[in-house]
Amino acid sequence: MMPDLEEYKWIVPDFVWELDEHIDFEKLMKALPDAADLAKLLPDFDKIGESFTSLKGFFSPGYNLVSEVIGASDLLLLLGSPGETAFRATDQGYDNDKQYKKMSRILTPKFYFRGLLGELILLQQQIQQHEEEARRAAGQCNMGSSQQKRKVSDKEKIDQLQEELLRTQLKYQRMLERLEKENKELRKLVLQRDDKGIHQRKLKKSLIDMYSEVLDILSDYDASYNTQDHLPRVVVVGDQSAGKTSVLEMIAQARIFPRGSGEMMTRSPVKVTLSEGPHHVALFKDSSREFDLTKEEDLAALRNEIEIRMRNSVKEGCTVSTETISLSVKGPGLQRMVLVDLPGVISTVTSGMAPDTKETIFSISKAYMQNPNAIILCIQDGSVDAERSIVTDLVSQMDPQGKRTIFVLTKVDLAEKNVASPSRIQQIIEGKLFPMKALGYFAVVTGKGNSSESIDSIKEYEEEFFQNSKLLKTCMLKAHQVTTKNLSLAVSDCFWKMVRESVEQQADAFKATRFNLETEWKNNYPRLRELDRNELFEKAKNEILDEVISLTQVTPKHWEEILQKTLWERVSTHVIENIYLPAAQTMNSGTFNTTVDIKLKQWTDKQLPNKAVEVAWETLQEEFSRFMTEQKGKEHDDIFDKLKQAVKEESIKRHKWNERAEDSLRVIQHNALEDRSISDKQQWDAAIHFMEETLQSRLKDTESVIEDMVGPDWKKRWLYWIGRTKEQNIRNETKNELEKLIKCNEEHAAYLANDEVTTVRKNLEARGITVDPCLIKDTWHQIYRRYFLKTALNHCNLCRRGFYYYQRHFVDSELECNDIVLFWRIQRMLAITANTLRQQLTNTEVRRLEKNVKEVLEDFAEDNEKKVKLLTGKRVQLAEDLKKVREIQEKLEAFIEALHQEK
Repeated sequence: MMPDLEEYKWIVPDFVWELDEHIDFEKLMKALPDAADLAKLLPDFDKIGESFTSLKGFFSPGYNLVSEVIGASDLLLLLGSPGETAFRATDQGYDNDKQYKKMSRILTPKFYFRGLLGELILLQQQIQQHEEEARRAAGQCNMGSSQQKRKVSDKEKIDQLQEELLRTQLKYQRMLERLEKENKELRKLVLQRDDKGIHQRKLKKSLIDMYSEVLDILSDYDASYNTQDHLPRVVVVGDQSAGKTSVLEMIAQARIFPRGSGEMMTRSPVKVTLSEGPHHVALFKDSSREFDLTKEEDLAALRNEIEIRMRNSVKEGCTVSTETISLSVKGPGLQRMVLVDLPGVISTVTSGMAPDTKETIFSISKAYMQNPNAIILCIQDGSVDAERSIVTDLVSQMDPQGKRTIFVLTKVDLAEKNVASPSRIQQIIEGKLFPMKALGYFAVVTGKGNSSESIDSIKEYEEEFFQNSKLLKTCMLKAHQVTTKNLSLAVSDCFWKMVRESVEQQADAFKATRFNLETEWKNNYPRLRELDRNELFEKAKNEILDEVISLTQVTPKHWEEILQKTLWERVSTHVIENIYLPAAQTMNSGTFNTTVDIKLKQWTDKQLPNKAVEVAWETLQEEFSRFMTEQKGKEHDDIFDKLKQAVKEESIKRHKWNERAEDSLRVIQHNALEDRSISDKQQWDAAIHFMEETLQSRLKDTESVIEDMVGPDWKKRWLYWIGRTKEQNIRNETKNELEKLIKCNEEHAAYLANDEVTTVRKNLEARGITVDPCLIKDTWHQIYRRYFLKTALNHCNLCRRGFYYYQRHFVDSELECNDIVLFWRIQRMLAITANTLRQQLTNTEVRRLEKNVKEVLEDFAEDNEKKVKLLTGKRVQLAEDLKKVREIQEKLEAFIEALHQEK
């Protein structure tokens, strides 16, 4: 009789039911033999069940092998009902029972009878034979005392029957694996066709990818407002070198992690999202590159990239990092889940490690395990003494009831060889050796310890080991507790069960948080938009670019006025002290002009061009700063001030003036200073005015210096009751003596002779004042300077009528105005230099500065740490939190909707 396939719905993956949309199964069914005829060839499953029940009652509880056979067929004996299995690998569920029954009628002969029918019949015959032998053995054991001599032979038959049943159980397990492999190949074919667009329909984002996106966002979310991340993920913890990374690679079916001999390789948490796809590939969250996991060169590149990211995430002076590396792995037959591989727990800090490495690893592990919905995959090395384990105590602290812990014993092949008492392994798997409790216990083998082994070779070695292992033959381990395949199925089922139980509660928590944040924003910033940090940066970027453009709108007149004024302020001291004063000490106009020409040439060749470029660059900076810091009234937003200041400083730092500007400027300045021809009276008067302003400014400064030296005059002392210090009295007496010298000789040289210094000193000593010669010379410098500037100003007044004599080259005239010509040359040079610099600014440098500003803004836009540092404040953080919470809530709701559709 045909069995009801609805009980075996978990065996056939969900994607098979999608084939009905694209294949005409009615025609296919007509072409196949009659299912009723084929059903007659099937074994009587009811009778098989009765045989198992009879055989189960015969054996003692210690050898309950029949339950193991049944348990091998039910891969979810550990974790929940068959309706919630890990075989449900697709992202779209099927609620249409009619469609399911229709597909069952059509596909049953196709998938179950071809290739497997003969093996199922043979399996039934073997089980019937074992059943008959068991009955005969039972009848013989029930005979009287006359048959006691045959006890030994009966026991041998029972042992033989146990071995036969074990072989049958393993054969049945291999049949299931073969069926799963065939389904996996068919699923890969369908996914490849779908991937190529044959069905011309848009694929939805997979359920596990949607869930992984939520976890990625939560990893960057600062848990405030008491909303913590309690979404499930599988946390892989274990002692260092316990094999946890190898277990994860077996689940991912690829050697994706860097490895070393005994050294710490996992230096930061690695989140691995496993999902099903047509190609076996891996990619990082922040990269578009796909690594083909079927190619060894791509695997090597992936391992190298993971190692580089780990080392880059570790800060200087540390050994491990809390920064999570997010990786997605897709491939045919992979169980959907999210795993986080954590750094191995260590007991001792070795040389080369940071002193706080042990505490940091414990802190990271606790942070992930304290999530009440996290599934803890506790990895224990079976090849070492169990008493040396550290992680079991840590896990038992975080999950004392063991409601979300799965214990995995690795390197069981080494354990079986090295452990003197195999029952010790049984104690570990049964949870009797450790105080730690667990939801389930598994034993796996992850290779022979050779890093070059492939995943397929490790699988073969693992299957071969458990087929020949005494641990299975003596029933110390159960069939569903061994191999990484069974572990993967169980972990995936537990993961999805936990997700379904907790995701809606987490979504409600974020919904409440969103309401609180929105209320806070409305109360504090009712008239402002909710702009997050990136949006604020874009707004500030536009403002900064507008301000840079404003530089191009500065008028040429404004540029030249600022440049000319600033340049003269910078060079006026040199002109007065090093050019004008020395030349003015000469005896005639010829010597004056010669001295001026020599000194102007030296100044132009060495200092003036460089000083002019410095002034132009500083002027550009000042104007740029003025536009950047200028407040725009009510529209001004001080939240951008730090960002604008940083952009301004970085742009100015990167800007360099054109190196050839000095050379061209030197020629222009030299030619300007060579010209002595004043064309009209207006220029002559302008030169006199320029000279008077300069001399008056210098005279005012000199008067201020003398006042500081000699103290307040009698008016200030009388009005403000201010007295002179002892030094000021000495200075004042010295000043009076020096003024007498000038009155006696109005054409005195700029420097005092030694005998004059001695005379002044003796005159002061005669009045009881002791004076140092250096003080006399210092005071003389200021007294003579004041006298010279006053004389020069008087000379300016005389030269106002000297333009007529200038045109006649001062022939037959006692008036000489060569100093006016000097200041005209200086004034003209300043005007020409300012014009040249203005052209360089507007034509070249402003545009280059604008380019630098754009580059700086682009660099800042890619540097999240810089944006966090420059755009700060409660308003920014509140907008960021609000954006994150909204995004999390929306993605959670979309995930929940897709999850309900899958059910």
